[in-house]
Amino acid sequence: MNRFIVLSEKKWHEEAFFNLKKEFSEANWIHIFKKEDFNYENLQLINPTKIFIPHWSYIIPSEIYDNFDCIVFHMTDLPYGRGGSPLQNLIVRGHKSTKISAIKVQKGIDTGDIYIKDELSLIGSAQDIFKRSSEVVYVMIEKIIKNNIIPIPQVGEAVEFKRRKPEESNLEFLESLENVFDYIRMLDADGYPNAFLETEFLKFEFFNAELDNKQKSIDAHVRISKK
Repeated sequence: MNRFIVLSEKKWHEEAFFNLKKEFSEANWIHIFKKEDFNYENLQLINPTKIFIPHWSYIIPSEIYDNFDCIVFHMTDLPYGRGGSPLQNLIVRGHKSTKISAIKVQKGIDTGDIYIKDELSLIGSAQDIFKRSSEVVYVMIEKIIKNNIIPIPQVGEAVEFKRRKPEESNLEFLESLENVFDYIRMLDADGYPNAFLETEFLKFEFFNAELDNKQKSIDAHVRISKK
């Protein structure tokens, strides 16, 4: 019997997991979402056929990816966009769409062989995009299992992204409404630090933004707290 693991700490991947479990009911499906459960000893007991990784914020040890078939889903058209904070780095660079790349986890950051790529729109809030990406990842996993896809090496010039830091979400030095809107929406998701402004005593965090081009304004919710 095939044993498949879906590794993600994000709630928006739960629906995809249950849909896969229902569609491929002849296989044994396991959802791992806690760091302490994802270790070599536990995986030896499970002996998974494949480990699908839609979202994982931690380094995967070599003893795991050397011994198990680990497939990570990265939100760029690799080798463009290797590295951290792919969604935010894409939006900051003006991209309106991207591709999700399913790659074999190997030594090196996002350097593994490609199984498959699929299109993803970058319109909406980060929460909207992540939910949409979960639906795309679900279809990609379907294809990988049904077609027994073999990965091939990446082709093209590599472009690396740096993981963005919370302080880079400060709106203070932005000049256009479009850039402010992009900053707010690209960070508007569970678990991400919101775009913000600060005074000497207070911090203003923004979310649920809507851009009104006719009025040349942005409507957004704000959370105000003491520094």
